[in-house]
Amino acid sequence: MRLLYTLAWWLALPLVLARLWLRGRQEPGYRQHWGERLGFYGRQPASATNTIWLHAVSVGETRAAEPLIDALLAAWPACRIVLTHMTPTGRATGKSLFAKHGARLVQSYLPYDTGAMPARFIRHFAPRICILMETEVWPNLIHQCNRYKVPVVLANARLSQRSLGKAQRLGKLIADAARGITLVAAQTQDDADRVRHLGVQDVVVTGSIKFDVVVPEAALATGAALRSAIGQRPVLLCASTREGEEQLILDAYIRASLPANALLLIVPRHPQRFDEVEKLIAAQGLAVQRRSGLAQDAAVAAGTQVLLGDSMGEMFAYYAACDCAFVGGSLLPLGGQNLIEPAALGKPVLIGPHTFNFALVTEQAIAAGGAALVADADALMAQASALLQDPAQLASMGQKALAFAAQHRGATPRTIAAIQPLLR
Repeated sequence: MRLLYTLAWWLALPLVLARLWLRGRQEPGYRQHWGERLGFYGRQPASATNTIWLHAVSVGETRAAEPLIDALLAAWPACRIVLTHMTPTGRATGKSLFAKHGARLVQSYLPYDTGAMPARFIRHFAPRICILMETEVWPNLIHQCNRYKVPVVLANARLSQRSLGKAQRLGKLIADAARGITLVAAQTQDDADRVRHLGVQDVVVTGSIKFDVVVPEAALATGAALRSAIGQRPVLLCASTREGEEQLILDAYIRASLPANALLLIVPRHPQRFDEVEKLIAAQGLAVQRRSGLAQDAAVAAGTQVLLGDSMGEMFAYYAACDCAFVGGSLLPLGGQNLIEPAALGKPVLIGPHTFNFALVTEQAIAAGGAALVADADALMAQASALLQDPAQLASMGQKALAFAAQHRGATPRTIAAIQPLLR
């Protein structure tokens, strides 16, 4: 089965590279570092006693990995981390977050899963361990790690029932890959049970590392500056919105009875959609301003109805600047996004009905009183309007969100304890 998978990769490679080039028209980063994606790395890197390989696909996984990377470097002072990504935005986020570690952290793109390419990566960097964040299972990568005796850890792992069904339909390919994973550190007991169904032997429940992310002081300062530019207007943030959701939100916003001076702040999840979303807003006849167009110390115009968050690496700042936050990917059946960041900043969280990627944490946040489920975009606007006009309820819900986030911290040291025997 894996041989057919490998053959499919090689046959698809010209199309994959063509798609990469086309995506580079909107995101130039996709046209850079192609050698890394193909498993070519130039001269050998400087030697290190321990090289820890950690893979974080894109922005979300890279941010989630921050406390784990900091803890790994602190626990093993002689180690170096090779941090791999699949997207330019993930790589840019890693560069920003981990510049503080200097030469102890090296970045690269993950090689395509052809078999030969991951093997070249392993020979080049000689990692002592491979840590995959969240849901990444690459059959050839895991096979090559087993071949070169590199333990594979799936950290902060989550697996929805839907994803389990998809994996099981792939049969022996995923079953063999799962058996090649040395250790899984799962977010919840349900995640752990589903991972065991795939055939992984060693599974521990550590909780979600995302609760351990420390909000950077610089992000808080940027958020305070943005809030100052907005002024005293109540702010509803719609964060990490996906294609199709912005139209629903804008239609509901026009119908809603929000406070007259309320500002709608929309931050699309994917940067290549910034221009598209601006056109959607303008087509509704709404006055729109872009975050990137705000000069330093300039105020958001009083007549602006929608502020488009079109900057990278400022999600914490956007959360800090708002009064109430809706977390996108949940109005449509896309599985939702991480609601821990707004909760950690003490912001009331609203979330749509489609949260299968974050089911338990969503249920827990709602039960704690720090989040509320909304059935659709109209319900979102109605709930936001009620909160923005009730300061006491807004503050109470924010405090409960903060307490919920604080209660669930501690996954990072538990993950380090689980990994430790593999790095002796």
